[in-house]
Amino acid sequence: MALLFGLLPALAGLLSLLIGRYPLTPATVLAVLGGHLLPFGHDAPATAEIVVVAIRLPRVAAALLVGAALSMAGTAYQGIFRNPLVSPDILGVAAGAGFGAALAILLATGPAGIQVSAFGGGLAAVSMTWLITRYCAGGTDTVLVLILAGVIVGTVFAALVALVKFVADPMNVLPAITFWLMGSLAAVGWPDLLAASVPIGVGAGTLVLLRWRLNLLAFGDEDARALGVDVGRLRLAVVVAATLMTAASVALSGVIGLVGLVVPHATRLLVGPDHRALLPAAAALGGTFLLIVDDAARSLVSAEIPLGILTSLVGAPFFLALLRRSYGGTA
Repeated sequence: MALLFGLLPALAGLLSLLIGRYPLTPATVLAVLGGHLLPFGHDAPATAEIVVVAIRLPRVAAALLVGAALSMAGTAYQGIFRNPLVSPDILGVAAGAGFGAALAILLATGPAGIQVSAFGGGLAAVSMTWLITRYCAGGTDTVLVLILAGVIVGTVFAALVALVKFVADPMNVLPAITFWLMGSLAAVGWPDLLAASVPIGVGAGTLVLLRWRLNLLAFGDEDARALGVDVGRLRLAVVVAATLMTAASVALSGVIGLVGLVVPHATRLLVGPDHRALLPAAAALGGTFLLIVDDAARSLVSAEIPLGILTSLVGAPFFLALLRRSYGGTA
């Protein structure tokens, strides 16, 4: 099973390099990749090399990275909150990142400024959620207060996004904000990918190190404390790690919904609730799922479909099917 989950994103990535408006054969793609990975040369056309290395390869890598990050973050949030309806944007990170990006687009800061502002906005939203929780819960770690605070903070930042869209130039700026919020990997390059991989790598490494402790939270806070777990610090560490991954993902790709909600459910049905296997399996399935959706987004019609639209259209019926299977519904 572990080998299958490891091969799945690799195989999907190789197949995705063939998909696009510029047709490429498997031999050409392998020749281009071999020329960059192996010491001897290759005879692939220069145009094919540009298409593979500069356009498709960073996009494929970004889809795998973002899908894996959102899925791992969703799995971790569902674990610490013991709630299958929790998604990576539950604490307001997506709304905060959306506001940061919208503000940067309004101020014309450029692509780098948009990503930095989106990442900072996501971190600011979750920080506000955590501070509100600490204040309203009297210094204790209350899951319900944390979730409610996240809903309120997310609502406030969503209103701020609407305010930015209201004052934006409807001819140029407003369409750019709207398109960014719908999610896309069309403009991703190697520098963007490398910048996002740092916080995502830090967050993923933290979750992997804490994966066995997440299993203890399934018994409840009291039982976890009896087993020697500092529940407050563990929950804070997981929230910080998942927030880093989600904020970096949103900054790279825009707002992409349902991946962090649907993929953890599907993975849990396949490998069970043990986070030692669940987290890496969710990363593999999430990356593969988003890559397939991105392939469809750039090949179904002549104009590219925003990722957020397709993930919702594909993920919603899939999630309903999972619900029916999990809870034994009948037709």
